[in-house]
Amino acid sequence: MLIPLILSGGSGTRLWPISRKNQPKQFLSLTGDRTLFQQTIARTRALPEIAAPIVVASEDHRFLAAEQLLESDIQGATIMLEPIARNTAPAIALGALEAVARDADALLLVLPADHLIGDTQSFLDAVQQALPIACQDWLVTFGIRPNRPETGFGYIRHAEAVGEGAFRVEQFVEKPDLATAESYLADGHYDWNSGMFLFKAAVYLRELEQHAPSMLAAVRSAHASAKSDLDFVRLEHAAFASVPDNSIDYAVMEKTRRAAVIPVSCDWSDIGSWSALWLAGDKDEQGNLREGDTLAVDTRNSLLRSHDRHLVATVGVTDLVVVTTPDATLVAHRDAAQDVKKIVDQLKAAERSEHSLHRVVRRPWGSYDSLEAADRFQVKRIVVKPGASLSLQKHHHRAEHWIVVSGTAEVTCDDKMFLLSENQSTYIPLGSVHRLRNPGKLPLELIEVQSGSYLGEDDIVRFDDVYGRA
Repeated sequence: MLIPLILSGGSGTRLWPISRKNQPKQFLSLTGDRTLFQQTIARTRALPEIAAPIVVASEDHRFLAAEQLLESDIQGATIMLEPIARNTAPAIALGALEAVARDADALLLVLPADHLIGDTQSFLDAVQQALPIACQDWLVTFGIRPNRPETGFGYIRHAEAVGEGAFRVEQFVEKPDLATAESYLADGHYDWNSGMFLFKAAVYLRELEQHAPSMLAAVRSAHASAKSDLDFVRLEHAAFASVPDNSIDYAVMEKTRRAAVIPVSCDWSDIGSWSALWLAGDKDEQGNLREGDTLAVDTRNSLLRSHDRHLVATVGVTDLVVVTTPDATLVAHRDAAQDVKKIVDQLKAAERSEHSLHRVVRRPWGSYDSLEAADRFQVKRIVVKPGASLSLQKHHHRAEHWIVVSGTAEVTCDDKMFLLSENQSTYIPLGSVHRLRNPGKLPLELIEVQSGSYLGEDDIVRFDDVYGRA
Protein backbone atom coordinates (compact mmCIF):
# COMPACT_ATOMS: atom_id res chain seq x y z
CA MET A 1 0.00 0.00 0.00
CA LEU A 2 1.37 3.41 -1.03
CA ILE A 3 0.04 6.12 1.30
CA PRO A 4 0.65 9.85 0.79
CA LEU A 5 1.60 11.59 4.03
CA ILE A 6 0.93 15.31 3.64
CA LEU A 7 2.76 17.56 6.12
CA SER A 8 0.70 20.71 6.52
CA GLY A 9 1.93 22.34 9.71
CA GLY A 10 3.95 25.26 8.29
CA SER A 11 3.20 28.94 8.92
CA GLY A 12 4.77 30.54 5.82
CA THR A 13 5.75 33.79 7.57
CA ARG A 14 8.04 34.90 4.73
CA LEU A 15 4.96 35.29 2.50
CA TRP A 16 3.31 37.82 4.81
CA PRO A 17 0.94 39.65 4.45
CA ILE A 18 -0.86 37.03 2.30
CA SER A 19 0.24 34.06 4.42
CA ARG A 20 -0.64 34.33 8.12
CA LYS A 21 -0.98 32.02 11.09
CA ASN A 22 -4.72 31.45 10.62
CA GLN A 23 -4.36 30.85 6.87
CA PRO A 24 -0.78 29.94 5.90
CA LYS A 25 0.59 29.60 2.39
CA GLN A 26 -0.30 25.94 1.84
CA PHE A 27 -4.00 26.82 1.95
CA LEU A 28 -3.69 29.75 -0.46
CA SER A 29 -4.02 29.93 -4.26
CA LEU A 30 -0.62 31.43 -5.03
CA THR A 31 -0.30 29.89 -8.51
CA GLY A 32 -3.45 29.01 -10.43
CA ASP A 33 -6.91 28.28 -9.06
CA ARG A 34 -5.98 25.51 -6.63
CA THR A 35 -4.15 25.97 -3.36
CA LEU A 36 -0.67 24.49 -2.83
CA PHE A 37 -2.27 21.91 -0.50
CA GLN A 38 -4.73 20.89 -3.20
CA GLN A 39 -2.01 20.78 -5.85
CA THR A 40 0.01 18.45 -3.62
CA ILE A 41 -2.98 16.16 -3.11
CA ALA A 42 -3.73 16.17 -6.85
CA ARG A 43 -0.19 15.06 -7.72
CA THR A 44 -0.53 11.96 -5.55
CA ARG A 45 -3.83 10.96 -7.19
CA ALA A 46 -2.00 10.51 -10.51
CA LEU A 47 -0.02 7.58 -9.06
CA PRO A 48 -1.42 4.07 -9.64
CA GLU A 49 -3.08 2.25 -6.74
CA ILE A 50 -2.61 5.16 -4.36
CA ALA A 51 -4.36 4.95 -0.97
CA ALA A 52 -6.30 7.67 0.81
CA PRO A 53 -3.90 10.24 2.26
CA ILE A 54 -2.87 10.90 5.83
CA VAL A 55 -2.67 14.62 6.59
CA VAL A 56 -0.81 15.97 9.62
CA ALA A 57 -2.00 19.52 10.26
CA SER A 58 -2.18 22.10 13.01
CA GLU A 59 -5.32 21.96 15.12
CA ASP A 60 -5.94 25.60 14.12
CA HIS A 61 -6.19 24.58 10.45
CA ARG A 62 -8.41 21.53 10.82
CA PHE A 63 -11.40 22.94 8.96
CA LEU A 64 -9.23 24.43 6.20
CA ALA A 65 -7.68 21.01 5.55
CA ALA A 66 -11.03 19.21 5.70
CA GLU A 67 -12.75 21.69 3.40
CA GLN A 68 -9.98 21.63 0.80
CA LEU A 69 -9.93 17.82 0.81
CA LEU A 70 -13.69 17.88 0.26
CA GLU A 71 -13.31 20.37 -2.61
CA SER A 72 -10.71 18.00 -4.11
CA ASP A 73 -13.19 15.08 -3.89
CA ILE A 74 -10.88 13.11 -1.59
CA GLN A 75 -12.67 10.38 0.39
CA GLY A 76 -11.37 8.48 3.41
CA ALA A 77 -8.49 10.80 4.34
CA THR A 78 -7.14 10.73 7.89
CA ILE A 79 -6.50 14.20 9.33
CA MET A 80 -4.23 14.11 12.38
CA LEU A 81 -4.20 17.29 14.44
CA GLU A 82 -1.07 18.54 16.16
CA PRO A 83 -1.96 20.68 19.20
CA ILE A 84 1.56 22.11 19.12
CA ALA A 85 4.25 22.19 16.43
CA ARG A 86 6.99 19.59 16.91
CA ASN A 87 8.79 19.63 13.52
CA THR A 88 8.94 16.99 10.81
CA ALA A 89 10.42 13.95 12.57
CA PRO A 90 7.51 13.54 15.05
CA ALA A 91 4.91 14.47 12.41
CA ILE A 92 6.22 11.74 10.10
CA ALA A 93 6.30 9.29 13.01
CA LEU A 94 2.61 9.98 13.64
CA GLY A 95 1.86 9.27 10.00
CA ALA A 96 4.00 6.13 10.06
CA LEU A 97 2.18 4.75 13.12
CA GLU A 98 -1.15 5.42 11.44
CA ALA A 99 0.09 3.78 8.22
CA VAL A 100 1.33 0.54 9.82
CA ALA A 101 -2.05 0.26 11.54
CA ARG A 102 -3.53 0.06 8.01
CA ASP A 103 -0.80 -2.14 6.51
CA ALA A 104 2.36 -3.42 8.21
CA ASP A 105 4.28 -3.09 4.92
CA ALA A 106 2.88 0.30 3.92
CA LEU A 107 5.04 2.71 1.94
CA LEU A 108 4.84 6.40 2.85
CA LEU A 109 5.23 9.15 0.26
CA VAL A 110 6.04 12.13 2.48
CA LEU A 111 5.23 15.49 0.91
CA PRO A 112 5.19 19.00 2.41
CA ALA A 113 1.87 20.65 1.52
CA ASP A 114 3.41 23.99 0.52
CA HIS A 115 5.69 23.04 -2.40
CA LEU A 116 5.23 23.88 -6.06
CA ILE A 117 6.16 21.42 -8.81
CA GLY A 118 5.92 22.63 -12.38
CA ASP A 119 6.83 19.35 -14.11
CA THR A 120 4.49 16.86 -12.46
CA GLN A 121 5.32 13.97 -14.77
CA SER A 122 9.05 14.12 -14.00
CA PHE A 123 8.23 14.02 -10.29
CA LEU A 124 5.84 11.07 -10.73
CA ASP A 125 8.49 9.23 -12.74
CA ALA A 126 10.96 9.77 -9.88
CA VAL A 127 8.44 8.34 -7.39
CA GLN A 128 8.00 5.25 -9.56
CA GLN A 129 11.79 4.96 -9.78
CA ALA A 130 12.02 5.18 -5.98
CA LEU A 131 9.50 2.41 -5.25
CA PRO A 132 11.84 -0.60 -5.72
CA ILE A 133 14.60 1.20 -3.80
CA ALA A 134 12.25 1.87 -0.87
CA CYS A 135 11.11 -1.75 -0.96
CA GLN A 136 14.76 -2.68 -0.29
CA ASP A 137 14.51 -0.77 3.03
CA TRP A 138 16.21 2.41 1.86
CA LEU A 139 14.97 5.76 3.13
CA VAL A 140 14.69 7.58 -0.20
CA THR A 141 14.73 11.35 -0.48
CA PHE A 142 14.27 13.34 -3.65
CA GLY A 143 17.09 15.73 -4.48
CA ILE A 144 16.35 18.59 -6.85
CA ARG A 145 18.95 19.10 -9.56
CA PRO A 146 20.21 22.69 -9.06
CA ASN A 147 19.99 25.13 -11.96
CA ARG A 148 21.51 28.10 -10.11
CA PRO A 149 23.76 28.71 -7.08
CA GLU A 150 20.98 28.92 -4.46
CA THR A 151 21.80 30.03 -0.90
CA GLY A 152 18.27 29.53 0.46
CA PHE A 153 18.24 25.70 0.37
CA GLY A 154 20.14 22.92 2.10
CA TYR A 155 22.01 20.47 -0.15
CA ILE A 156 22.57 16.71 -0.40
CA ARG A 157 25.83 15.26 -1.69
CA HIS A 158 25.36 11.88 -3.34
CA ALA A 159 27.89 9.04 -3.55
CA GLU A 160 27.81 5.67 -5.35
CA ALA A 161 24.72 4.24 -7.04
CA VAL A 162 22.47 1.89 -5.05
CA GLY A 163 19.94 1.24 -7.81
CA GLU A 164 18.64 2.69 -11.05
CA GLY A 165 18.86 6.46 -10.72
CA ALA A 166 19.41 6.25 -6.94
CA PHE A 167 22.55 7.02 -4.95
CA ARG A 168 23.70 6.63 -1.38
CA VAL A 169 23.58 9.90 0.54
CA GLU A 170 27.10 10.91 1.49
CA GLN A 171 26.30 14.13 3.32
CA PHE A 172 23.57 16.63 4.16
CA VAL A 173 24.87 20.21 4.19
CA GLU A 174 23.30 23.41 5.50
CA LYS A 175 22.38 26.47 3.44
CA PRO A 176 25.70 27.69 1.94
CA ASP A 177 27.06 31.13 1.14
CA LEU A 178 27.15 32.17 -2.53
CA ALA A 179 30.73 31.03 -3.21
CA THR A 180 30.04 27.60 -1.71
CA ALA A 181 26.76 27.29 -3.63
CA GLU A 182 28.64 28.05 -6.86
CA SER A 183 31.16 25.32 -6.05
CA TYR A 184 28.32 22.84 -5.40
CA LEU A 185 26.78 23.67 -8.78
CA ALA A 186 30.12 23.15 -10.53
CA ASP A 187 30.82 19.91 -8.64
CA GLY A 188 27.70 18.16 -10.00
CA HIS A 189 27.28 15.79 -7.01
CA TYR A 190 25.06 18.12 -4.98
CA ASP A 191 21.28 18.45 -5.13
CA TRP A 192 18.85 20.68 -3.28
CA ASN A 193 17.28 19.10 -0.23
CA SER A 194 13.56 19.02 -1.09
CA GLY A 195 12.21 17.53 2.15
CA MET A 196 10.24 14.90 0.17
CA PHE A 197 10.67 11.20 0.97
CA LEU A 198 9.56 7.68 0.14
CA PHE A 199 10.11 4.77 2.53
CA LYS A 200 8.43 1.93 4.37
CA ALA A 201 6.63 3.26 7.41
CA ALA A 202 8.02 0.42 9.52
CA VAL A 203 11.60 1.11 8.37
CA TYR A 204 11.30 4.77 9.35
CA LEU A 205 10.00 3.79 12.79
CA ARG A 206 12.86 1.30 13.18
CA GLU A 207 15.46 3.94 12.30
CA LEU A 208 13.82 6.49 14.59
CA GLU A 209 13.87 3.98 17.44
CA GLN A 210 17.60 3.46 16.85
CA HIS A 211 18.59 7.12 16.57
CA ALA A 212 15.93 8.96 18.63
CA PRO A 213 14.27 6.39 20.93
CA SER A 214 12.86 8.91 23.39
CA MET A 215 11.12 10.75 20.55
CA LEU A 216 9.52 7.59 19.22
CA ALA A 217 8.38 6.55 22.70
CA ALA A 218 6.74 9.94 23.25
CA VAL A 219 5.05 9.87 19.84
CA ARG A 220 3.78 6.33 20.45
CA SER A 221 2.28 7.45 23.75
CA ALA A 222 0.61 10.49 22.16
CA HIS A 223 -0.71 8.39 19.27
CA ALA A 224 -2.09 5.74 21.63
CA SER A 225 -4.07 8.35 23.58
CA ALA A 226 -5.45 10.13 20.48
CA LYS A 227 -9.22 10.55 20.17
CA SER A 228 -11.43 10.62 17.09
CA ASP A 229 -13.38 13.89 16.85
CA LEU A 230 -15.71 14.41 13.87
CA ASP A 231 -13.43 13.75 10.86
CA PHE A 232 -10.21 14.26 12.82
CA VAL A 233 -7.72 12.37 14.98
CA ARG A 234 -7.05 14.73 17.86
CA LEU A 235 -3.86 14.37 19.93
CA GLU A 236 -3.93 15.25 23.61
CA HIS A 237 -1.99 18.49 24.21
CA ALA A 238 0.11 17.44 27.22
CA ALA A 239 1.07 14.12 25.62
CA PHE A 240 2.25 15.70 22.38
CA ALA A 241 3.97 18.59 24.17
CA SER A 242 6.34 16.03 25.72
CA VAL A 243 7.58 14.99 22.25
CA PRO A 244 11.08 16.40 21.42
CA ASP A 245 11.16 18.98 18.62
CA ASN A 246 13.42 17.89 15.75
CA SER A 247 13.51 17.57 11.96
CA ILE A 248 13.72 14.29 10.08
CA ASP A 249 17.13 15.36 8.73
CA TYR A 250 18.68 15.81 12.17
CA ALA A 251 16.85 12.96 13.90
CA VAL A 252 17.21 10.27 11.23
CA MET A 253 18.54 11.07 7.77
CA GLU A 254 21.94 12.42 8.84
CA LYS A 255 22.51 9.39 11.11
CA THR A 256 21.11 6.42 9.22
CA ARG A 257 23.17 4.26 6.87
CA ARG A 258 20.10 3.62 4.76
CA ALA A 259 19.65 7.09 3.21
CA ALA A 260 19.39 7.22 -0.58
CA VAL A 261 18.67 10.09 -2.94
CA ILE A 262 17.09 10.19 -6.38
CA PRO A 263 18.03 13.39 -8.26
CA VAL A 264 15.15 14.87 -10.25
CA SER A 265 14.54 17.97 -12.36
CA CYS A 266 10.87 18.84 -11.93
CA ASP A 267 10.71 22.65 -11.78
CA TRP A 268 10.42 22.52 -7.97
CA SER A 269 10.16 25.37 -5.49
CA ASP A 270 9.35 25.47 -1.80
CA ILE A 271 7.87 28.99 -2.30
CA GLY A 272 9.85 30.08 0.74
CA SER A 273 9.75 33.80 -0.06
CA TRP A 274 8.23 36.35 -2.44
CA SER A 275 11.40 36.20 -4.55
CA ALA A 276 10.92 32.41 -4.87
CA LEU A 277 7.34 32.96 -6.04
CA TRP A 278 8.59 35.55 -8.54
CA LEU A 279 11.12 33.03 -9.88
CA ALA A 280 8.46 30.33 -10.24
CA GLY A 281 5.70 32.48 -11.76
CA ASP A 282 4.75 33.42 -15.32
CA LYS A 283 6.14 36.90 -15.94
CA ASP A 284 5.34 39.52 -18.58
CA GLU A 285 7.79 40.92 -21.15
CA GLN A 286 9.26 43.28 -18.54
CA GLY A 287 9.88 40.43 -16.10
CA ASN A 288 6.97 41.37 -13.81
CA LEU A 289 4.78 38.83 -12.03
CA ARG A 290 1.40 40.52 -11.62
CA GLU A 291 -1.72 39.32 -9.80
CA GLY A 292 -4.96 41.24 -9.36
CA ASP A 293 -5.68 44.84 -10.34
CA THR A 294 -2.23 46.27 -11.19
CA LEU A 295 -0.74 48.92 -13.46
CA ALA A 296 2.99 48.95 -14.20
CA VAL A 297 4.75 51.83 -15.97
CA ASP A 298 8.51 51.59 -16.53
CA THR A 299 8.52 48.70 -14.03
CA ARG A 300 10.80 45.69 -14.36
CA ASN A 301 11.53 42.38 -12.64
CA SER A 302 9.00 43.05 -9.89
CA LEU A 303 6.21 41.16 -8.15
CA LEU A 304 2.93 43.10 -7.90
CA ARG A 305 -0.06 41.56 -6.13
CA SER A 306 -3.33 43.32 -5.29
CA HIS A 307 -6.48 42.22 -3.49
CA ASP A 308 -10.08 42.77 -4.59
CA ARG A 309 -11.20 46.35 -5.32
CA HIS A 310 -7.73 47.79 -4.78
CA LEU A 311 -5.44 49.09 -7.53
CA VAL A 312 -1.66 48.80 -7.22
CA ALA A 313 0.24 51.12 -9.59
CA THR A 314 4.02 51.42 -9.93
CA VAL A 315 6.17 53.84 -11.93
CA GLY A 316 9.92 53.67 -12.56
CA VAL A 317 10.82 50.83 -10.19
CA THR A 318 12.88 47.66 -10.53
CA ASP A 319 13.25 44.46 -8.46
CA LEU A 320 10.45 45.31 -6.02
CA VAL A 321 7.84 43.24 -4.20
CA VAL A 322 4.55 45.10 -3.66
CA VAL A 323 1.77 43.09 -2.02
CA THR A 324 -1.50 44.45 -0.65
CA THR A 325 -4.27 42.95 1.48
CA PRO A 326 -7.30 44.73 2.97
CA ASP A 327 -5.38 45.54 6.15
CA ALA A 328 -1.67 45.57 5.24
CA THR A 329 0.77 46.48 2.44
CA LEU A 330 4.28 45.14 1.95
CA VAL A 331 6.93 46.94 -0.10
CA ALA A 332 10.33 45.23 -0.25
CA HIS A 333 13.32 44.78 -2.50
CA ARG A 334 13.33 41.30 -4.02
CA ASP A 335 16.82 40.67 -2.64
CA ALA A 336 15.49 41.34 0.89
CA ALA A 337 12.41 39.11 0.56
CA GLN A 338 13.84 36.53 2.99
CA ASP A 339 13.73 39.19 5.73
CA VAL A 340 9.94 39.61 5.67
CA LYS A 341 9.87 37.33 8.71
CA LYS A 342 11.42 40.21 10.68
CA ILE A 343 8.24 42.22 10.07
CA VAL A 344 6.17 39.33 11.43
CA ASP A 345 8.43 39.15 14.49
CA GLN A 346 7.89 42.86 15.15
CA LEU A 347 4.11 42.47 14.80
CA LYS A 348 4.18 39.63 17.33
CA ALA A 349 6.31 41.65 19.74
CA ALA A 350 3.88 44.57 19.48
CA GLU A 351 0.96 42.15 20.06
CA ARG A 352 -0.70 43.22 16.82
CA SER A 353 -3.13 40.85 15.13
CA GLU A 354 -1.88 41.31 11.54
CA HIS A 355 0.69 38.53 11.88
CA SER A 356 -1.98 35.92 12.58
CA LEU A 357 -5.38 37.10 11.37
CA HIS A 358 -6.62 38.33 8.03
CA ARG A 359 -9.40 40.87 7.90
CA VAL A 360 -11.40 38.14 6.17
CA VAL A 361 -11.57 35.25 8.65
CA ARG A 362 -12.49 31.74 7.45
CA ARG A 363 -14.73 29.58 9.59
CA PRO A 364 -16.10 26.05 8.99
CA TRP A 365 -19.53 27.57 8.34
CA GLY A 366 -18.26 30.31 5.97
CA SER A 367 -16.44 33.60 6.58
CA TYR A 368 -16.68 37.11 7.95
CA ASP A 369 -15.03 40.35 6.85
CA SER A 370 -14.59 43.21 9.33
CA LEU A 371 -15.51 46.22 7.20
CA GLU A 372 -15.36 48.95 9.84
CA ALA A 373 -14.65 49.18 13.57
CA ALA A 374 -14.43 51.81 16.31
CA ASP A 375 -14.61 51.85 20.11
CA ARG A 376 -18.28 50.85 20.42
CA PHE A 377 -19.31 49.46 17.04
CA GLN A 378 -18.18 47.06 14.34
CA VAL A 379 -19.59 46.25 10.90
CA LYS A 380 -19.06 42.80 9.37
CA ARG A 381 -19.97 41.11 6.11
CA ILE A 382 -20.94 37.52 6.94
CA VAL A 383 -21.24 34.68 4.41
CA VAL A 384 -22.79 31.37 5.50
CA LYS A 385 -22.47 28.27 3.31
CA PRO A 386 -25.62 26.44 2.18
CA GLY A 387 -26.87 24.19 4.97
CA ALA A 388 -24.31 25.54 7.45
CA SER A 389 -25.04 26.88 10.91
CA LEU A 390 -23.27 29.04 13.46
CA SER A 391 -23.27 27.93 17.09
CA LEU A 392 -26.14 28.58 19.50
CA GLN A 393 -24.61 31.40 21.51
CA LYS A 394 -24.96 34.61 23.43
CA HIS A 395 -22.87 37.73 24.13
CA HIS A 396 -22.47 39.55 27.44
CA HIS A 397 -21.29 42.89 26.07
CA ARG A 398 -22.80 43.50 22.65
CA ALA A 399 -26.04 43.58 20.69
CA GLU A 400 -26.29 42.82 16.97
CA HIS A 401 -28.32 43.96 13.98
CA TRP A 402 -28.54 41.61 10.99
CA ILE A 403 -29.48 42.75 7.46
CA VAL A 404 -29.86 40.05 4.81
CA VAL A 405 -28.25 41.01 1.50
CA SER A 406 -28.86 37.75 -0.39
CA GLY A 407 -30.12 34.27 0.41
CA THR A 408 -32.32 33.13 3.26
CA ALA A 409 -31.51 33.26 6.98
CA GLU A 410 -33.06 31.06 9.65
CA VAL A 411 -32.80 33.02 12.91
CA THR A 412 -33.17 31.67 16.43
CA CYS A 413 -33.51 34.39 19.10
CA ASP A 414 -34.37 33.13 22.58
CA ASP A 415 -37.70 31.24 22.20
CA LYS A 416 -38.42 32.45 18.64
CA MET A 417 -37.39 30.99 15.28
CA PHE A 418 -38.12 32.77 12.00
CA LEU A 419 -36.92 33.27 8.42
CA LEU A 420 -35.47 36.41 6.86
CA SER A 421 -35.07 36.99 3.13
CA GLU A 422 -33.29 39.62 1.04
CA ASN A 423 -33.58 43.21 2.40
CA GLN A 424 -35.11 42.06 5.70
CA SER A 425 -33.45 42.62 9.07
CA THR A 426 -33.62 41.73 12.77
CA TYR A 427 -32.19 42.80 16.12
CA ILE A 428 -30.40 40.48 18.57
CA PRO A 429 -30.48 42.09 22.05
CA LEU A 430 -27.52 41.85 24.41
CA GLY A 431 -27.66 38.56 26.33
CA SER A 432 -30.13 36.84 23.97
CA VAL A 433 -29.42 33.22 23.08
CA HIS A 434 -29.31 33.13 19.29
CA ARG A 435 -28.27 31.16 16.23
CA LEU A 436 -27.90 31.90 12.51
CA ARG A 437 -28.41 29.14 9.93
CA ASN A 438 -28.57 29.01 6.13
CA PRO A 439 -31.42 26.64 5.20
CA GLY A 440 -31.09 27.33 1.48
CA LYS A 441 -29.05 26.00 -1.43
CA LEU A 442 -27.27 29.32 -2.12
CA PRO A 443 -24.80 31.22 0.09
CA LEU A 444 -26.36 33.51 2.68
CA GLU A 445 -24.81 36.97 2.80
CA LEU A 446 -25.67 39.52 5.47
CA ILE A 447 -24.35 42.67 7.09
CA GLU A 448 -23.94 42.54 10.85
CA VAL A 449 -23.68 45.71 12.94
CA GLN A 450 -22.37 45.09 16.45
CA SER A 451 -22.68 47.68 19.21
CA GLY A 452 -21.63 47.53 22.83
CA SER A 453 -18.90 48.08 25.39
CA TYR A 454 -16.72 45.16 24.20
CA LEU A 455 -16.63 43.64 20.71
CA GLY A 456 -13.91 40.98 20.96
CA GLU A 457 -14.37 37.51 19.45
CA ASP A 458 -13.92 35.99 22.91
CA ASP A 459 -17.26 37.45 24.05
CA ILE A 460 -19.06 34.30 22.91
CA VAL A 461 -20.75 31.76 25.17
CA ARG A 462 -21.55 28.69 23.05
CA PHE A 463 -24.32 26.31 24.12
CA ASP A 464 -24.42 24.02 21.08
CA ASP A 465 -22.08 23.73 18.12
CA VAL A 466 -21.87 21.16 15.31
CA TYR A 467 -18.10 21.82 15.04
CA GLY A 468 -17.30 20.78 18.61
CA ARG A 469 -16.48 24.28 19.92
CA ALA A 470 -19.18 24.51 22.61
